[in-house]
Amino acid sequence: MIYIVEDDSSIRELVVYTLNSQGMEAEGFECPSAFFKALEKKVPELVLLDIMLPETDGLSILKRLRGTPGYSGLPVIMLTARGSEYDTVLGLDSGADDYIPKPFGMMELLARIRAALRRTGEKKSRIYEYGIISVYPDSRRVTVEGNEVSLTSKEFDLLSALISQPEKVCTRSQLLGTVWGYLSDGESRTVDVHVKTLRQKLGEAGQMIETVRGMGYKIGGKEK
Repeated sequence: MIYIVEDDSSIRELVVYTLNSQGMEAEGFECPSAFFKALEKKVPELVLLDIMLPETDGLSILKRLRGTPGYSGLPVIMLTARGSEYDTVLGLDSGADDYIPKPFGMMELLARIRAALRRTGEKKSRIYEYGIISVYPDSRRVTVEGNEVSLTSKEFDLLSALISQPEKVCTRSQLLGTVWGYLSDGESRTVDVHVKTLRQKLGEAGQMIETVRGMGYKIGGKEK
């Protein structure tokens, strides 16, 4: 089941129709209150979320989801007419798994949805450890010397991508593809911004994320 929260009925109905035609069960909601009421009855596999909505905005909904046990790991793709770099980074920093500015094509939307669902399904039931950092994919928890560290969804996915391949250099393009689903390095600044905040949150352990100049990042040393 995929939920779409969108107050524009023409967009909402087209997306629901397209998903149903592709064998994906979908349900649309015009307002956040109806969405949360449905969420209490059934948790979907993914949420498509507009930013400009009646009652409350999409970013507030996203923050509420990320702060609620049981919903915190729910994949969320933002659909919005606000497509500036600032808005994109703000949405991703708030915990969105992807961000698609309007107008968008249905084929692109389907590809992004499948990529997000694939990433969710590929999470392994194991623990990744390097030094004093431990990552728990199932519960999406991170600890440093046993103390839990609060990360956004994208920060968690970024750390998971690095720590699952210790000592291996991950290029910015690879990280964009793994964490954000992008196929080019046109948004590489997004990776740098997230690495910076991730290091800060990890404290001293953040030094284990090494910058490999001209290439990308790896877990396994101090920043050069």
